[in-house]
Amino acid sequence: MENRVKKSPQEPSKSVPSPLMGEGQDWGEMHQGLHPHPSPPRSREREHARRLFDTQRARTLRRNLTDAEQRLWSCLKRKQINGYKFRRQFPLGRYIVDFVCLEARLIIEVDGGQHSEQTAHDEMRDKWLASQRFRVLRFWNNDVLRRTDAVVEEIARAVRQPPPRPSPVKGEGELEKD
Repeated sequence: MENRVKKSPQEPSKSVPSPLMGEGQDWGEMHQGLHPHPSPPRSREREHARRLFDTQRARTLRRNLTDAEQRLWSCLKRKQINGYKFRRQFPLGRYIVDFVCLEARLIIEVDGGQHSEQTAHDEMRDKWLASQRFRVLRFWNNDVLRRTDAVVEEIARAVRQPPPRPSPVKGEGELEKD
């Protein structure tokens, strides 16, 4: 027979649950003073865990498209717009975009009413996506549902435009000749 010690209900648990990803102390705070140049945890493992989480979240979002997203996806899938391939609920960096054409570096976002309240977040997101040389087109849900043909035509025009070019790094590029 196995001897087990029962904990009284008032006794606090001695084990502390591990924090969720991204929560808890910073690695540097936990190891402060242990070594003058501590190496951070294996970033490759952390990156893999983050990508796995993003992929799972994207799969869930693909299964739960809004009516407007479903309507637009039916027009974008199978290379229906000028032969360009679009992907839906696609992870890019720390964001998941509604639709993206990687070849044209074009992102399509279908926004509901909640986006009118989170403009600062959307601006920060759009700025990061632009830094990655993506163009972002945003449409309201009701525009996609009521004016689908006009939305698709605007996407078709945008996909024909060349993707943005990176700005040259200081000191690069051609010098002007007199």
